[in-house]
Amino acid sequence: MNIEEYPRVEINFSPRFPPLKRISDKTKINIRYALISPFAFTHIYWNPKISEVVYEVEEPLLTMEEEKFKNELKTAMENMINVGNIVEKEQDVLLDYIDRMLRILMTEMGIELSVEGYKKVYYYLCRDFIGFNEVDPLLKDYYVEDIECNGAETPIYIVHRIYRNIKTNVIFKDVEKLASMVEKLAQRTGKYISYANPILDGSLDDGSRVNATYTKDITSRGPTFTIRKFTKTPWTPTQLVSFNTLSPEMLAYLWILIEQKMNILISGGTSSGKTSLLNAIAFFIPPEARVVSIEDTKELNLPRENWLPSVAREATGLGNIGEIDLFTLLRSSFRQNPDYVIVGEVRGKEAFVLFQGMASGHSSISTMHADSVDTVVKRLETPPIELSPTLLNVLDCVCIMTHAIVKKQETRKLKEIVEIINVDADGVAITNTPFFWNPSDDNFYFKKNSKIFEKISKRSGLKVPEIESEFKKRSQLMYKLYQNGVFGFKEFHDIISEYYKKPEQVLSRFGIQ
Repeated sequence: MNIEEYPRVEINFSPRFPPLKRISDKTKINIRYALISPFAFTHIYWNPKISEVVYEVEEPLLTMEEEKFKNELKTAMENMINVGNIVEKEQDVLLDYIDRMLRILMTEMGIELSVEGYKKVYYYLCRDFIGFNEVDPLLKDYYVEDIECNGAETPIYIVHRIYRNIKTNVIFKDVEKLASMVEKLAQRTGKYISYANPILDGSLDDGSRVNATYTKDITSRGPTFTIRKFTKTPWTPTQLVSFNTLSPEMLAYLWILIEQKMNILISGGTSSGKTSLLNAIAFFIPPEARVVSIEDTKELNLPRENWLPSVAREATGLGNIGEIDLFTLLRSSFRQNPDYVIVGEVRGKEAFVLFQGMASGHSSISTMHADSVDTVVKRLETPPIELSPTLLNVLDCVCIMTHAIVKKQETRKLKEIVEIINVDADGVAITNTPFFWNPSDDNFYFKKNSKIFEKISKRSGLKVPEIESEFKKRSQLMYKLYQNGVFGFKEFHDIISEYYKKPEQVLSRFGIQ
């Protein structure tokens, strides 16, 4: 068959992913699903030889001749096209372009491949030119949160949403090949990495965060990279309830606080679920409210139209030319008449502007690396932030997120919600904890004496029993939505928006008195 008569190869880079269940007995794990259909699959299973769950990427096997032709065609194609320009085009256009180039080059170079061989070579060329080479199937997996490469000749590890930390069969055996991969990541983030500038911190087009190192001077195993994947569709509050990350009562409480424009800080360790919680509770912001968000790397994805997202920018030359930091963005944001200000993470001098904004009546939600309220207060009072202790009184509540091992499974929990009653001049905080998670029985508990409800009562004129009654209704609604499987982004958003306009109608629909 003539090369021109070969059928067009169909590739689906976004296949539907099956729902996965947590399996308490790891030795029973044995699942397979498509990553790039019909060429790349993952097989996750218990490997008895090493007594671990492993993640194996399965891709088409090439014969020695097909491998040789693939490398020759790839080199020829690299010499003919500007890769930096082609990746900016639409995917269908790129697939057509690679198909056309492949047919032309095979004819010119006198390369003969079977139809099956052609399909396999075409897949690898598409994967490497459009995607991220060996790592691309991992990036395509909806269930993969983090991709961690610790150097050459060592397996890449991933953090799976269901099965957590797993070793993969993807290994960069050649340091030069790994360095080339890191250079590609830098190029796709729009940044530069070299021996002189060996550390990369940036974002891919989809919002995924990339941190990489380039030389053995920095990391002894050679270049490394970590990719924190960006979730295009954030977890809804009911999904967090289904994961047992928090309780319906906690959601109802946070909903009331957000509606009443209280100031909330979400704290916890790295990858404890701070941003996931922030994204989830943003569903409760009233639909007509104007929201301004400020981040150093794009991670937020808010379910609303009246939202102005801002992202900090690094310097583009010597002398910090062109740098726009969080401090500058935050100071500017208060001139944009926001009803709510969301800061992805406070670490430095921007905290002063944030708390000044809170004091002037701008409702604010932010995150911070700290594992307790005492640590939060200490971080805010000491360099580089150095806030006056009395200014901390504008903060209403702190949500503490944590990693936890429950029944031998790694989970994320909203450990406690702490109300800030008063911080004195010496930095001593008087607090109240209406909600907490008990690790001994894996249950969430709450006390009725909320000091924030009393503060809301004084500010709004609502009586405390009225607020408590509303809290009970919303708790029941959250539980009903969870029971009825209302997990969809749009479906959940529409119900919350309708509740703000016709609460009795929504409650009646779900049988709540």
